Amino acid sequence: SLSLSLSTVVAAPSRQAAMKRRVNYAVIDAFTGVPFKGNPAAVCLLEVGDAAARGGDSWMKSLAAEFNISETCFLTPAPPSQGSEGDAAAAVPRFHLRWFTPVEEVDLCGHATLAAAHFLFTSSLPNSTEVEFITKSGILTAKKVSGIWQMHSSNVPHGGNEEQFSVELDFPVISVVECDSVEVPLIPETLHDASIVDVKKTVDGDLVVVLASGKDVTNIRPQFDEIRKCTGRGVIVTGPAPDGSGFDFFSRFFCPKLGINEDPVCGSAHCALAPYWRRKIGKSHLVAYMASPRGGRLDLLVEEETQRVKIRGEAVTVMVGTLLA
Repeated sequence: SLSLSLSTVVAAPSRQAAMKRRVNYAVIDAFTGVPFKGNPAAVCLLEVGDAAARGGDSWMKSLAAEFNISETCFLTPAPPSQGSEGDAAAAVPRFHLRWFTPVEEVDLCGHATLAAAHFLFTSSLPNSTEVEFITKSGILTAKKVSGIWQMHSSNVPHGGNEEQFSVELDFPVISVVECDSVEVPLIPETLHDASIVDVKKTVDGDLVVVLASGKDVTNIRPQFDEIRKCTGRGVIVTGPAPDGSGFDFFSRFFCPKLGINEDPVCGSAHCALAPYWRRKIGKSHLVAYMASPRGGRLDLLVEEETQRVKIRGEAVTVMVGTLLA
């Protein structure tokens, strides 16, 4: 009968979904200790074979579009790294880690890596202080660091009952080089004639626009249609922090090509910004503020000899759930 046929069609996906292992996820705000600030990332903890059973890369892209936040990342367990001289007790937990915006996979994402580490340290690895991620950008290390920054007033609640700690990421430096002269004339239109001091670009193609002040960075009115015409992923805007703010520089990152008009707090952009500002102001340890509407703080250490940037920040879990599809 027609009713039987319809019920069969409706029930079929449900039976198929029931055969799949349920996957836990969390949405975590990174580079903040306050819910609904910083940069949100969805963290999905998979077992080997989970993604393949759901459609592989296509499923991950669809899920990232479904979450529709700046990044969705996927963790899959890997064999632990070997400790010194094969010491099993010194072995560090390892996970494969992939990152997706609502429209595509990316090679590096700072805030979602911090969120992934926070998720593991507060759930699967409560007794661990270090985890390694196997990624498209190589092996990335995250460490659990005691202590938090008092960035918010005492009457604002922290993230529920979670232990308060920071996560320190170890990322590669991204070099900043001279910008092609043909790209420079496009910049004033993209930023509504802001007070531009200099224009550079990263080796992976992002434009870096230096403004006269952090106030200009905060007040900028980006023209997203014009930004789409620029080369690279997007436009990083930065400027010196106001005196007395407690920060060294402000920044924002506009990337409509990635399905995000503005990335609220971009950790990977600071792999380029930290070395740039180190040369400008002569400090290896820097404190940065991303001046998006959500805002976020990053504590940075540039290691010139190893060409690495240590990026430290807090995170807070705002929701947990189960994937059925």
